[in-house]
Amino acid sequence: MRRAASLRRRQGGAVILTAALMLLFLLGFMGIAIDIGHLFVVKTELQTAMDSCALAAAQELDGQGTALTRATNAGMSAGNMNRVNMQSTSWSGQGKLTAASISFMDAAYAPTTAPASARYARCQHSQANIAMWLMKAMGAFSGDTAGNPDSRSVMATAVATRASAQTTCPIPVAIKPKPGGTAPNYGFDVGDWVTLINQQNAAQGGEIGWANLDGSNSASETEAELSGRCGTRVGDTLGTPGVQTSVADVWNARFGIYKNTSGPSQDPPDLTGYAYTTTNWPAGRNAYDGASGAGAPASAQNFVTKRAAFASCADTGTNVKGANSCESITGLSLNSFQKLAAPGNVSGGHMQYGRNRRIVIVPVINGASQVIDYACMFMLQPLSIPMTNTQLEYRGNASAAGSPCTTNGLPGGAAGPLVPTLVR
Repeated sequence: MRRAASLRRRQGGAVILTAALMLLFLLGFMGIAIDIGHLFVVKTELQTAMDSCALAAAQELDGQGTALTRATNAGMSAGNMNRVNMQSTSWSGQGKLTAASISFMDAAYAPTTAPASARYARCQHSQANIAMWLMKAMGAFSGDTAGNPDSRSVMATAVATRASAQTTCPIPVAIKPKPGGTAPNYGFDVGDWVTLINQQNAAQGGEIGWANLDGSNSASETEAELSGRCGTRVGDTLGTPGVQTSVADVWNARFGIYKNTSGPSQDPPDLTGYAYTTTNWPAGRNAYDGASGAGAPASAQNFVTKRAAFASCADTGTNVKGANSCESITGLSLNSFQKLAAPGNVSGGHMQYGRNRRIVIVPVINGASQVIDYACMFMLQPLSIPMTNTQLEYRGNASAAGSPCTTNGLPGGAAGPLVPTLVR
């Protein structure tokens, strides 16, 4: 009996020892799984941040002199908005993206610091000191701290460029090539003023005019599309609507010009409402960034300058009519429109609510009203009541590397504005 009891005690001790060893073994595997899962989560979060950085940076690569500065700032801002290391807003205090994290390559994928040559943006970052929770505890338990370091690092890289969109968001106005005009500029020169909307009751003229993106002839659809409805592709057939005066409301809101029932907080304007006709811009071309020409008033400055000052249609005032008003500056009649968004960079409506709303994409159509390409154009002037000839300024093909048109749409098209897309 004593021998049997002693044997059972020895067997019980062996089972306890075996179970303890198995538990330690299983904890080891659990530690590996949990810590590798932790690294995977951090790597995924970091990759998302790098993707955001590269896309934001690539969007600014328009070949202008400030492109790399804008791209670097945009990339850091977009990347650092993400959370890394288990959703840490500070990235666990290990340092976020800096300017050194972002670099640029030319069309041959060679490093470059030349704004005119940059075609690719690369964001790269290493997240250090990622704690190994259970493996650290296992190392301390076993005494093997050298073989189980307390932390690891992960790195992520993303590269983006700009490519033509397969869908985009133009305004419901179309342009036809000039006779004999071919791609990419279809007979137009950058800076040309093109009459696209004709005076009320006039025969169709100019280069074409209103064109509904959905192919309909509904004036209410025109108004909706001016308010942001979009999705146009190359090959779509556009409509030719009759235009009601209600279209003027949404068009003029981009200039910060409103009836009493609306204002900039409801209908955001552009960053400036300063408008251009030959009354205040005798040159009759290149109001975007050119010179006004002989005989212009002293206050006349190009769009780039006025935008930086958040100028209203009345320049530094808020009068629609009368002396030093929007009407007196442009020579247009605005009839039922009563108020302007306030100018200036303190609390003005253009500064507070302004967006990129006057540099627009316009479909280029053939004789069958089918979209064949996209032009980048600048909205020069508000619509007067009753309608008079209204012009837009041609700023080049929307897919040109230096186009000022806002990049939007889904990548993958053969023509259209350049949109950021990941390539690596």
